[in-house]
Amino acid sequence: MPVAGPLDRFPLWLLLGVTIVVLLLAVEGGYRLGAYRLRRSEQEHGAHVLALVTTTMGLLALVLAFTFGLAATRFEGRKQMVVDEANAIETTYLRAGLLPGDRGAKVREWLRDYVESRLEVVKLGNVEQALRHAEELHRELWKEAEAAGRDQPSSTVVALFIESLNRMTELHAMRVKVAVRGGVPGVLWAALFMVAILNLAAVGYHAGLVRTRRSPTIGTLVLGLSIVLMLTADLDRPQEGALTVSQQAMIDLRRRFGD
Repeated sequence: MPVAGPLDRFPLWLLLGVTIVVLLLAVEGGYRLGAYRLRRSEQEHGAHVLALVTTTMGLLALVLAFTFGLAATRFEGRKQMVVDEANAIETTYLRAGLLPGDRGAKVREWLRDYVESRLEVVKLGNVEQALRHAEELHRELWKEAEAAGRDQPSSTVVALFIESLNRMTELHAMRVKVAVRGGVPGVLWAALFMVAILNLAAVGYHAGLVRTRRSPTIGTLVLGLSIVLMLTADLDRPQEGALTVSQQAMIDLRRRFGD
């Protein structure tokens, strides 16, 4: 059963809005705390606080780069998985034509159904139902492979078909792991957002401590950071958002099956 990440339950536009509001509140809270400290104490120096703010900014950049790298690697893995799986399905489809009797036609019909369901889940996003259907088709395909193996245990053709079918099921398991259950850990997301909030609060604190008026550039910083965070979340999502994996390899395969 699919395991959703901590951010997958919310649309990206909502996450973007909440992130902007939270970061702005962090800046404002830090600014007011800095102004309060300035009235209460003359011993805290702005230069020292600025050095600490710069350090936390570097820490934020480090955590953000690490998280973005994980999400981008997963995105590239999904792209490659589509091509690999399409090739494995096509190989199985071609070798199924060499099976004796009517087994080849039956297997090919199931493979066409498999490709259709594979594309349908991308369109509708019903991952749980698609996984159940794929598992049912795998069981039916393996029943045919077992029957062919028992009837002709020494057949090279049957052995090649079983090999390609095994590769296809392996790629399915890998695709589920990469695209559905292999997201950025929730602990890392929590750490990233916490560091971002603390960093923006430190920026506001320094501004309040040195009596700097609220600059519009703070909004630029908040908006830019929020956009990068949402871009990272978009990369990490299986089939949502602006950055989606092209299914052209599967579409071309469906067209070839129809020829």
